[in-house]
Amino acid sequence: MRVVIAEQGDPNFYHIKKVKLQLRAGVTGFQTVPDIYDGDTISLRKNWVDRKGIHPSTLLALTVAGESMEPNLYEGDVVIIDTADKAMKDGVVYAFNYDGEAVIKRLVKERGDWWLFSDNPDQARHRPKGCRTGDCEIIGRVVKRETDHI
Repeated sequence: MRVVIAEQGDPNFYHIKKVKLQLRAGVTGFQTVPDIYDGDTISLRKNWVDRKGIHPSTLLALTVAGESMEPNLYEGDVVIIDTADKAMKDGVVYAFNYDGEAVIKRLVKERGDWWLFSDNPDQARHRPKGCRTGDCEIIGRVVKRETDHI
C-alpha cells in the first residue's frame, strides 16, 4: 500500500480538528480548545468518511489519556469522535462527559441499567460507572483510532 501525504487543500481528505474538551459537572454539552502536539488536524480519506455516512463537520479528534481502555486504546492513541452519533448502543465505545470529566468508555446495558465499562481487565482498579441522566452525557461515538501499538 502506498503512503500518501495529505496536504491542506487536498480534495481527497477531510482535515479533522484535534482538540481537548472542556467540561463541567452537571452541565450538558462541551467546549473545545485546540490540542497542539505535532499537528493540529488529523487527515481522513473522504471516501472512508463518506462511505460510513458520517458528516465531516461532526468529527473531532481526541488524544486518549490513561490506561482504562487497554488493550484496545492506549494512552496517546488518537480517536475520532462523531459528535452526531449519541444513540445509546450496547457494547459501543463513546466519549462521555461523566460528571465534568471527559472519559472514553464502553457503554454496556446490564439488568436494564446503562454502565460505563473499561476494557482494561483490571476491573478492581477500573470499576464500571453507572450512566444515569445528569451524570453521564454522551459526547459522541468513537468511529476510528490511530495508534502506534501493533
